[in-house]
Amino acid sequence: MFVLIDPATATPVFAQIAESIATQIATGTIATGERLPAAKVLAESIGVNFHTVLRAYQELRNDGQIELRRGRGAVVIGAPTANGVRVAVARAAAEAKSAGIPIGTLLALVRKEYES
Repeated sequence: MFVLIDPATATPVFAQIAESIATQIATGTIATGERLPAAKVLAESIGVNFHTVLRAYQELRNDGQIELRRGRGAVVIGAPTANGVRVAVARAAAEAKSAGIPIGTLLALVRKEYES
């Protein structure tokens, strides 16, 4: 698992960690049933306080993406809504590619739709 944080952004570190993990769950990089690293281990690897990682894990739990199990740690239970979105994005990307639409244009279209 790879978690990258940007200390220069206004987004809180715990939110960056949660977003990074959620993205990896949504894309299938982290599979359902997979255990996440212990909060202390992840905190040490990215150089943050372990309470920050615990807060990120709590956010993911509240979003229904992981379970926090005593003795087993954080276990991915999936992102049920992400699978449908992933299929729609794959379709849109394939259609854009076949139409010769550059990726920058596709991303701009997605951003515009998301923000509207």
